[in-house]
Amino acid sequence: MVLKEIKTCTDLLEEFARKEQPHSPEKINFKNVGGNDVYNITAPFEDDGELVIAGRVESRDSEHSEIVFFVKRGDNWVPKENAPIFQLQDPFYTRIGGELILGGVQIFPHPKEEGALGWRTVFYRGENLNSLQEFAKGPDGMKDIRLIELQDGKIGVFTRPQGEKGGRGKIGFAIIPSLSDLTIDVINDAPLLANQFIDQEWGGVNETHLLSNGLIGVLGHIASFDQENDRHYYPMIFTFNPETGSYSDIQLIATRSHFLEGPAKRPDLMDVVFSGGLVRKNDGTAELYAGISDAEAQKITIKDPFLQYEIQGG
Repeated sequence: MVLKEIKTCTDLLEEFARKEQPHSPEKINFKNVGGNDVYNITAPFEDDGELVIAGRVESRDSEHSEIVFFVKRGDNWVPKENAPIFQLQDPFYTRIGGELILGGVQIFPHPKEEGALGWRTVFYRGENLNSLQEFAKGPDGMKDIRLIELQDGKIGVFTRPQGEKGGRGKIGFAIIPSLSDLTIDVINDAPLLANQFIDQEWGGVNETHLLSNGLIGVLGHIASFDQENDRHYYPMIFTFNPETGSYSDIQLIATRSHFLEGPAKRPDLMDVVFSGGLVRKNDGTAELYAGISDAEAQKITIKDPFLQYEIQGG
């Protein structure tokens, strides 16, 4: 399963064009948000018996956002009454030891660059949304840290350092015994997965799925700049074996052109699909929930990308 060569965005696009294509794109309508955009959402998850979507809510001309929790009312999603609101970006969730784990990106004034912003990942845990309490922070300057409960009860930690260790952004992985062992040192020291991205491109993990054979199904993104400095983000998947450290090739699962037309936060973000979450169905398909062009949210139906690895047994 280990990669034999690094595949670029161009390589992956060519491969993907020969595969079964996504279909049935649909915009997700959010109401009662004061005219703000809602994007970079999670897939729906259950809270106290009701399906909830967490979304990044902000005005078109700002990076200062809130994570708001939405429930469906008719054809629209509206803020859940009495649910907490977090001053964070890009929500994500998982469940570990029966608890709901929620995270997001916290921004703050950069300590060294005047007028610039720094960021870090913040984690919360609780029985439900209303009992969430902060329990850990990631290193300054790191997004895309994700957790997953493994078959043996230990916890897998995906990281995404940038700079001296990770360049524009590469994926790392470590295993910890419990949530109390999630420290900045563990995150910083996680070994990188080799040969996934060329130095001019980058990627990260957005959501994880524990497959029936113990492999981790990873939903993530791979991204690049073009000659005009516009960004291109593509939703992708791969599988990871936490026992051996081996992993499959990256595969794209959609592009911006598969979704409905819509606005962009800025012109350089037109071709951005930010993987939010994947809902696997019993009929061999899956629904991909995604942020589109940093301005809205959509979902689309794809072939379940992890089913082949469960059938093959890794």
